[in-house]
Amino acid sequence: MSRPAAGADFGFETVAEADKAKRVAGVFSSVAKKYDVMNDLMSMGLHRLWKRFALQIAAVRPGERVLDVAGGTADLAAAHARAVGPAAGGGQVWLTDINRDMLEIGRDRLLDQGHTVPTAQCDAEQLPFADGHFDCVTVAFGLRNMTHKEAALVEMRRVLRPGGRLLVLEFSTIWRPLQSAYDVYSFKLLPWLGERVAGDAGSYRYLAESIRVHPDQETLKGMMERAGLSRVEYFNLAAGVVALHRGYKI
Repeated sequence: MSRPAAGADFGFETVAEADKAKRVAGVFSSVAKKYDVMNDLMSMGLHRLWKRFALQIAAVRPGERVLDVAGGTADLAAAHARAVGPAAGGGQVWLTDINRDMLEIGRDRLLDQGHTVPTAQCDAEQLPFADGHFDCVTVAFGLRNMTHKEAALVEMRRVLRPGGRLLVLEFSTIWRPLQSAYDVYSFKLLPWLGERVAGDAGSYRYLAESIRVHPDQETLKGMMERAGLSRVEYFNLAAGVVALHRGYKI
């Protein structure tokens, strides 16, 4: 008897593992052109502060090599490029994303800002880079969409040099007294905004659901430790709406 196909979460649905990546790709291809506008509306601009905090904690220095995974429209990659300085000084930034539509927007934005950053369309679970190549790896609001989060964390650790750091900025578990209000926002207002602004309520309903099934702060910390990262810590932002995790490859 054949074994049933393994399942993966797609929001509150359980789908075949092979189907999740295709369905996530459909979500981000649909929202790519309105992604930044919707981020500003959904977070009332707070996503910019969250990313700024992540950049401060990453503390990228001139001459370092940095990888931005699931980098989408390149907010972090552009800041990394400014921080590492010219390639002549040894600095290097790579922007990667599994979704071509998102990656093209990020690439064009980088070029418009004068950054000749190499880009690669690739799966975070199979990064096309050598072991120990990067000083810093970042992933912002992308981990929860990956089919095998543990495998992606192992890959991100693999490409870090000893002493390098991984930073994961992601939606997380909000402070319990605020949960009811947050649910109303997530499942009522967010799809309404998605329909009005991006013409796609379903994709934003998925995004709200994907936050609820994503590991909480302590669980993700444990996952990073099991992936081989050390000194893992996290910082709660906006009462836990978002958390920034940092770990090191020893």
